[in-house]
Amino acid sequence: MKTKILSVILSLIFLASGGAKLASLNFEIVAFTRWGYPLWFMYFIGAVEVAGGIGLLISRLSSLAASGLALMMVGAVATHIINIEIGMLVVASIILLLATIRAWIGRQDICMMLGRK
Repeated sequence: MKTKILSVILSLIFLASGGAKLASLNFEIVAFTRWGYPLWFMYFIGAVEVAGGIGLLISRLSSLAASGLALMMVGAVATHIINIEIGMLVVASIILLLATIRAWIGRQDICMMLGRK
């Protein structure tokens, strides 16, 4: 049950964040421009976040989605470190930690999907 709650919380976070990027909300455009990333990258990250958010809600894919999102969050953490954005660094680090915990909880599911014991 706790795993399901964690998956839903993460899903809501990534669906909201990815949706904001795909909707071209001004604050997202300003942020990606400030970081020096092209706008196509904002849309790509938004699509990955929405896909991952949906994947978190599908039991068979939840662990794998959490793994992919955790890897993506490493990039977000690095971006906030490079740009010295301490507040966002804390938020991104917490999301990275939660996604990593969710992936770790389901590591057996990932191994089974990959044909490993």
